[in-house]
Amino acid sequence: MRQSPAIQHPVSGAQYFFKGMSLAMQPGTRRFVILPLLVNILLFGTAFTLVLSQLSEWIDSWLAYLPEWMDWLSYILWPLLAVATLVTFSYFFSTIANWIAAPFNGLLAEHLEAKLTGECLPDAGIKAIIKDLPRIMHREWVKLKYYLPKAIGLLILLCIPAIGQTVGPVLWFLFSAWMMSIQYADYPFDNHKVPFTAMRDALKVKRGKSLSFGSLVMLFTITPILNLFVMPIAVCGATAMWVDNYRDEYKQR
Repeated sequence: MRQSPAIQHPVSGAQYFFKGMSLAMQPGTRRFVILPLLVNILLFGTAFTLVLSQLSEWIDSWLAYLPEWMDWLSYILWPLLAVATLVTFSYFFSTIANWIAAPFNGLLAEHLEAKLTGECLPDAGIKAIIKDLPRIMHREWVKLKYYLPKAIGLLILLCIPAIGQTVGPVLWFLFSAWMMSIQYADYPFDNHKVPFTAMRDALKVKRGKSLSFGSLVMLFTITPILNLFVMPIAVCGATAMWVDNYRDEYKQR
C-alpha cells in the first residue's frame, strides 16, 4: 500500500505532536478540525479563566496545613501544587471536551488516515456519525473507567502532607501524560475496532514514544491560550503515530 510522503517517520512521540500541527492546517483536513477546535475553545476558554482566577487562593489554603517547622517547604510546594492543580483541571476539562467532540475527533482521524495512506476518503456523513454514536460513547466510558481508580489513588497520595505533595505532582503529571496518549491514540485505534485493552498494551510496548507524545499534549493543555488549540493537533499527531507504528500490524489481522 502506498505511503504518503507527508509522514517522515518521526522517531519520538514529541515529533508526532509537532507533525500534528502541520497536518491540522493542511487543505482537506481543516474542515474536520473546525468542530473539535470550537468545542475546545469554548470549554477551555471558560474553564481556565475560572481556575486561574482562584489558583493562588486554593494553593495558599492547602499550604496552611503545613506545620510551622515545615514552612520552608512552601517555596518548593507552591509551584508543584500549581502544576498538579492545572494538570488535574486540564485533564478534567479535556475529558469533557473529548466526550463532546469524540464523534468529530474520530471522523478527523479517519479522514486524515485516508489522506496519509493514499486510500479513498471514507464516505461518512452525519448519518454515519449518529449510527456510530453509541459505540463511540461506550469507548469513552471504558477510558473513564480505566482512569478513575488510578486517579483517585493519586489524589489520595496528594493529600498526604509533605511526601504526597512532593512526589504526587510528578506522578500525577506522568499519569496524565499517559492518559493523554491513550485518549488521542484511541481515535484511530477505535476506528479500526481495536479493543481498548489491545490498544493500551500496544502503547505500553512503545511506552517512551507514548509518554513523550502525551507529555507534550499535557504541557500544551495546561498552558493558557495554547490549550485552546491542542485537541485537533493531538488527534492529527496521534493518527500519524498510528499510521507509522501500528496500522500495518492491525490491518493484517
